[in-house]
Amino acid sequence: MTSLHHAFQSIDGAEVDPDADWSLPGWIYTDREYFAVEMDRIIRPSWQIVCHESDIPSPGDYRTLDYLGESVIAVRGEDGQVRAFANVCRHRAMRLVEGPAGCAKKFVCPYHAWVFENDGRLSGVPMKADYPALRLSENGLSPVSVEIWRGFVFVRLVDAGYPSVAAMMAPFEEEIAPYRFEEMRRIGDVRTRPRAVNWKNVGDNYSDNLHIPVSHDGLTRLLGKTYRIEAHGWADRLYGDVVPGDGQNFWEKFYRKHLPRVDHLPDAAQGRWLYYKLWPNIAFDIYADQIDFMQWLPTSPTTCELREMCFTLPDTYTPAGKQREMKLARYANWRINRVVNKEDTWLIERVQQGMASKSYAVGPLAQSEVCLRSFARKIRAIIPEARQPRPPAAGWSRG
Repeated sequence: MTSLHHAFQSIDGAEVDPDADWSLPGWIYTDREYFAVEMDRIIRPSWQIVCHESDIPSPGDYRTLDYLGESVIAVRGEDGQVRAFANVCRHRAMRLVEGPAGCAKKFVCPYHAWVFENDGRLSGVPMKADYPALRLSENGLSPVSVEIWRGFVFVRLVDAGYPSVAAMMAPFEEEIAPYRFEEMRRIGDVRTRPRAVNWKNVGDNYSDNLHIPVSHDGLTRLLGKTYRIEAHGWADRLYGDVVPGDGQNFWEKFYRKHLPRVDHLPDAAQGRWLYYKLWPNIAFDIYADQIDFMQWLPTSPTTCELREMCFTLPDTYTPAGKQREMKLARYANWRINRVVNKEDTWLIERVQQGMASKSYAVGPLAQSEVCLRSFARKIRAIIPEARQPRPPAAGWSRG
């Protein structure tokens, strides 16, 4: 395995990527052995979003995130601090809680009633004297790393040197700050949707600029020729500005008409649709009327699960006379993006089918495909076998 230190040097531009003009090979979108390596080197050490701090406002409130066979609890302690733990009892590995959310002043294992405080300490064991090897202080819940960035709670299973969320988003802080992420509140609950595609296909499509005028008529009508993409190290920035147009459909015109001015945002942000994709599988869709986050969690070499939540500022931030218009604009936004999501699903499912074809190895990348180039560079630096157009012999990952 290449060291992450060497990989990061390559990613940061210390080394020239000899394959910069080529896409990632099709086999790494279907191969089971490669998938296992990718999970260990890329997904397990990467930050994954769980919720917003406002989703766990009081001591004992928790949210869970399940991925890669692990279940993580993000919980607010009695001291107000947010911590994360493996959802696993230290006695017989029983899951402590079920479901996406709840409140627990203490976590009581449903198997043998071991008791854990919401700061992770083991505080109670029935028949404690019956366990000669037991030390309470050594058997608290297994901690999971937590980062809180602008009110959003992130976790990662392994600390392996990838940059923090704050570091990834540092180039954009001035642009992000006026949106007041910390004060956002959730609209509805988490949505999960299975997709019959490799997780990378979702992210590739998200950062792909060339398919917008070909495959998204509505988005093209709404944003005209303003759509742009930029690669910035560990995050991509994509954006377009809502433009007037006689050819726009009902919901596109409706959105433009009813979106009220948001006084705390600068002029440039009023009609801007702004997107950030964070390494490796998280995105924020930012609008004047709301923000969404989406992550695509791998479930197998050829499947993943989309996980989404929508947030907005409380109504008190919108003048009373504009609150109805803001809600109408959000609904129109949803109607427009529902069509875009359906179009993208059709596209990525067929790309996934093509990746399984023995006729496909790699494809040339245009110079304008800067985000795809940036992502491929990282993958190849971390897993050098991804440079090979065809799969290596079985067992290569054990060599």
